[in-house]
Amino acid sequence: MQEEKVSPLNPVPWVAWLLVLPMIALEVVLSAGEAGIAGGPTAIGWRSAAVQEMAYSPVFMRAMVEAHQYPLNGMWRLVSYPFVHLSVSHLLFVAVFLLALGKFVGEAFRWWAVLAIFVISGIAGALVYTAVLPTIQTPLIGGWVPIYGLIGGVSFILWHRLRNDGAKRWRAFTMIGSLLLFRILVSPIFGWGWDVVAEIPAFVTGFLLSYLVSPGGAREVYARLRQR
Repeated sequence: MQEEKVSPLNPVPWVAWLLVLPMIALEVVLSAGEAGIAGGPTAIGWRSAAVQEMAYSPVFMRAMVEAHQYPLNGMWRLVSYPFVHLSVSHLLFVAVFLLALGKFVGEAFRWWAVLAIFVISGIAGALVYTAVLPTIQTPLIGGWVPIYGLIGGVSFILWHRLRNDGAKRWRAFTMIGSLLLFRILVSPIFGWGWDVVAEIPAFVTGFLLSYLVSPGGAREVYARLRQR
């Protein structure tokens, strides 16, 4: 009998690549400009210009709210800031986590669910960051905030599996707990970044949103609401 050949590496869902490839493409262009490979002398300022145009600015958001005006070049930062990074190493860490978490969540959820968790958790994290820190001026740059949303999705999947197995469900939160503990331990060396104020609500958003976007999740929530 001929044995079926199975690839030792399971493919990453295409939706994860859909999120990662624009980050990589932008970083290639910006790094090429900084290295003098493309763009000429002015290319050294490409990264600064990209950050200025794409980073989420809490100052800009507060100004829009106060003026009751919401121009597109301000609102789009809510979804653009995860795609621009400060360096190649910054992008590499984000890309590795995004592909790994996107693979885990993408194997359990539909492609649009992965996309929804990434985008909505990133928006929620940015808005809470602005509301909780009313004087903060530091922009949000890079994909870490919505990655915490995907960690919320992973935690939901693990929580659901542990519940079905009758195991201790708190174990589903060991990943987020370990990450927060790591941040606390390294804060004396690298400083405590206020990005965590955006990352925690992004995690919560990703976890709660998974109730709705998981297979059969919306029907289950609707059924429970009807019972009440």
